Amino acid sequence: MNSKQIDCILELAQSLNFNRAAENLFITQPTLTYHIKTVEEEIGFAIFHRSGKGAALTPAGQQFCLMLRGIREEMKRAIEQGQNNSRRYQLGLTIGLPLRSAIYFLPQAIEEFERLHEGVSVTPEFIPLHSVDRFLRGEQDIVFAREEDMKRVPDIKIHPLFRSKIYLISETTDPLAQKDIIRPDDLAGRTLMVGGGSQPELRAVQQRVLQKLHLDHFNSNDHDTTLTNVAAHKGICLAPGFLNDHNHEFAWTPFDCKETISCVLCTHASDKRTVVADFIRILQNCYASHPDFLV
Repeated sequence: MNSKQIDCILELAQSLNFNRAAENLFITQPTLTYHIKTVEEEIGFAIFHRSGKGAALTPAGQQFCLMLRGIREEMKRAIEQGQNNSRRYQLGLTIGLPLRSAIYFLPQAIEEFERLHEGVSVTPEFIPLHSVDRFLRGEQDIVFAREEDMKRVPDIKIHPLFRSKIYLISETTDPLAQKDIIRPDDLAGRTLMVGGGSQPELRAVQQRVLQKLHLDHFNSNDHDTTLTNVAAHKGICLAPGFLNDHNHEFAWTPFDCKETISCVLCTHASDKRTVVADFIRILQNCYASHPDFLV
C-alpha cells in the first residue's frame, strides 16, 4: 500500500461517493476503484460496502481508516522534517544515548559543533540503557556507553568522556540530604532500593552496604520507578551521577566509595571523518573545562 492509495481510501471515506472522491483527487473514477480494490485484496478485508447510492465504510473499514489517518499525519510530518533538513543540512550525525542527562553538555556541544560545521546536523537518538544494538548495526555514528561494556566489541574506537561517581538519591527534606557526603553507616535503619538495571560497579556497592548493615531492601525495575518510590517515601537508592537530570527534585549526595563508572563515546573504527572527530573533541572539552561538575 502506497501513499496514493492511502489518499484514495481516506478521500472516499470522507465523501462516500466514488465520482466525487475521484474529482477531489484529480483522477478518474476507474482509477480510484482500481486503487481501492487493490488495497482490499492486499489486506484481505473489505473497507467499503458498494451500492447504487455510493459507498459506506464496513466496521473493519472504519477502524482501518482511523489508523490510516494517523499514519498519513506521521508521513506528512516525516516528509516535512526531511524537506527541512534537506534544505538546511548536507550531512547528519546521530548519537545514541539512554537519556538526556547522560551527556549533560550535549546541547552546548551541538551548538558549538554546528557553528563550526555549518550545514551538518547532530541528532540525539534515545535508546534503552545498556543498548547499543543500533550503533552496532551501523545505524548510529556515535553511542554513549559504559567502557566495560564496549572493551571487547570489535571494530570500534572508544573515546573517554568522564568517570561517573556513585550518589545517594533521597528526598530534599531527608536529613541525609543535609550531608556533604554519605558514608555507609549513615544508611543504618533505612530501606534501600536495588536492581533496576544497575551497573556491576553499582551492584558491588549495593551488596557491600546490604551485607554490612543488613538493611531492609527491595528491587526496583528501573530508574524512573526508583525515583517514583523515593518520592513516595518508600526508600532511598544509590545511582550513578550520569542519571542525574539536575532538576533539583531530589537530593543527589556523593556516596563514600571507591567505585566509579567509566562513561565513554564509541565510534566505528572505519569512520575517519573529521566532523566525527571534531564532535567528540568538543564534548570531551566541555567536561574538561568543567572539572567541578558533579557527575
